[in-house]
Amino acid sequence: MADVWLGSHTLRSHGAKVARIHLHDWLILILLVIIDGLLNLIEPFHRFVGQGMMTDLSYPFKPNTVPVWAVPILAGVLPVAIFSVYYYYRKDVYDLHHAILGLLFSLLATGVITDAIKDAVGRPRPNFFWRCFPDGKAAFDPVTYDVICHGDAHIIKEGYKSFPSGHSSWSFAGLTFLAWYMSGKLRVFDRRGHVAKLCIVLIPVLIAILVGISRVDDYWHHWTDVFAGALIGWAPHAFFEMLAERTRVQSSGRTNSIRMGEMTDIETAFMAGDPERVCNPEQR
Repeated sequence: MADVWLGSHTLRSHGAKVARIHLHDWLILILLVIIDGLLNLIEPFHRFVGQGMMTDLSYPFKPNTVPVWAVPILAGVLPVAIFSVYYYYRKDVYDLHHAILGLLFSLLATGVITDAIKDAVGRPRPNFFWRCFPDGKAAFDPVTYDVICHGDAHIIKEGYKSFPSGHSSWSFAGLTFLAWYMSGKLRVFDRRGHVAKLCIVLIPVLIAILVGISRVDDYWHHWTDVFAGALIGWAPHAFFEMLAERTRVQSSGRTNSIRMGEMTDIETAFMAGDPERVCNPEQR
């Protein structure tokens, strides 16, 4: 088990040691970056799009309300900035390292899952018509009745990546992680009824929701794409929380077993419901 350092430990004094201990984790992150890059290079599946299907795919081709470059800032840079503020006051390099590591795992695992599904499904976006026919003149194969696109190749490629929403999955992956981090630092669930703390923690989640809504408003995604993306982005947190809960239960079970083995005769008799032995511990 890796050492856990508590108290004031800075990047300068312990940063290199923490990074060396978790070197294999960083190597896995690099592997995930490579996989996600390859998934963005390959051509997605081109789902059949007939003339009768164009009714739901002819929405305007609008620019993004939330640009692609803004998503890493919201889901990655913003959480790291808040982690850094906490580190500035606590000087706990262990907390900073693990927060960043967990955030990157959440983002990259979500990215790989999202892009893999995008390539496999190949669902057309709501604005597919104008991507495929920028001049408004539709063309279809006389035999298969499938579309014959004559627009920009890159724009057409992205037109087949509607499901699920990458903006939504990345936003929920990063901002939900931030929400859980803040809830721990603010002790939201300490049962003292501080509703103001809960409102602060829900701000990142609200931002993620608004990003998802913008994808529908801009006609870049169907609502089901956004819903699926949100679930994918939230899934890593649910998975790791399940593992953490299982670990807590197992640890509790081991503690109870040890405690039962160390019970005195009086405690054992009390648990067994033998009042006479409790009153007279010398009886065997």
